[in-house]
Amino acid sequence: MEALYFGCLAGGVMFALISLVFGDWIGDTLGGMFDALSFEFLQPIVLAGMVTVFGGAGILIERYAGLTPVLSVSAAVLCALASGLLLYLGYVKPMRGSENSVGYSMKDLTGRIGEVTVPVPEKGYGEVLVGMGGSGNTLHTAFSFDGAWIPAGVRVVVVDIEDGTLGVCELEKTEKGLE
Repeated sequence: MEALYFGCLAGGVMFALISLVFGDWIGDTLGGMFDALSFEFLQPIVLAGMVTVFGGAGILIERYAGLTPVLSVSAAVLCALASGLLLYLGYVKPMRGSENSVGYSMKDLTGRIGEVTVPVPEKGYGEVLVGMGGSGNTLHTAFSFDGAWIPAGVRVVVVDIEDGTLGVCELEKTEKGLE
């Protein structure tokens, strides 16, 4: 039985070392393997951790607890299940909830407030700095949606997007209803 425990412990340590070097590739390869099963708990990192703890706990229990083989295997399985649960609840689930993307779609810019950095002529293009909330600011080429000249430093609102170019109007005029 000790050979099984050492094999599980060594396999788990090897998986940890290999995933340290080839982690992204392993994640891409194994990431969808368990999608057919509807158990979110069955993640490769959780399963590898459980196998490692099973091996380590089995060695310790067999050597120092003096239990029968059936009881030592049962205790090692319980330790593995407990560690898997702790690993999932303490690491995997919180990390899954913290995944954020700084990417955005051009459609997301409609309605956003920006500031003109390069004046926008009546017929032509200027540049607008648009705030993207937590992910910072972004510069975009802009045209005057209503055909009015917009000087630098004026706050604008994105009204339309045509071919990757923002159609903007002055925010103050829009707010006062002067249009």
